[in-house]
Amino acid sequence: MNATLQTILSRHGDRDGALLPVLHEIQDALGYVPAEAVPLIAKALNLARAEAHGVLTYYRHFRQTPPGRHVVRICRAEACQSVGADALAAHAEKRLGCGFDETTPDGLVTLEAVYCLGQCAVGPALLIDETAVHAAVGPDRFDALIDALEPRK
Repeated sequence: MNATLQTILSRHGDRDGALLPVLHEIQDALGYVPAEAVPLIAKALNLARAEAHGVLTYYRHFRQTPPGRHVVRICRAEACQSVGADALAAHAEKRLGCGFDETTPDGLVTLEAVYCLGQCAVGPALLIDETAVHAAVGPDRFDALIDALEPRK
C-alpha cells in the first residue's frame, strides 16, 4: 500500500485542489482509502488532517474499509423507488444478510446505494462491479444475479 500511496501522492502533491483526485486514485488502486493514509495525504498536500478526513467522510463514494469481492449498488432514486426499489432493497438485505454499506459475512458482496443509474424508464436498476447495469430487477432476478457471481480472489 505504501508504495502505491507514495506514487499517487508524488503525482499530485504540488497541485492545488489535488485532494479529490488523490482520494479517487487511492480508492481505484486499493478499493478503499485506508485510515492510515489520511495523515500521509494531509502532509503531502499541506492540509490539516481534519480537512482530509472531512472530505473523505463527506462523500459517500469513498470507502474506508475494503469492499467485498463484488460491489452491488441498488438505485434508490425516486424513479426506481416508484417501481419497486424499496422492496428490492429489503429483499437484497435479507438475501445477503447485510445492510447497505456493509459486506456479507463471507466477503463476497458489498451492498451500496446509488442515486441514479440512468435506467429510470426500466427500474428498479442495479450495478454490479462498475461494469454491469441491470434493469427491471425483481427479487428472483436479483437472486439469480447474486448466485452467478464468481467468488473471485
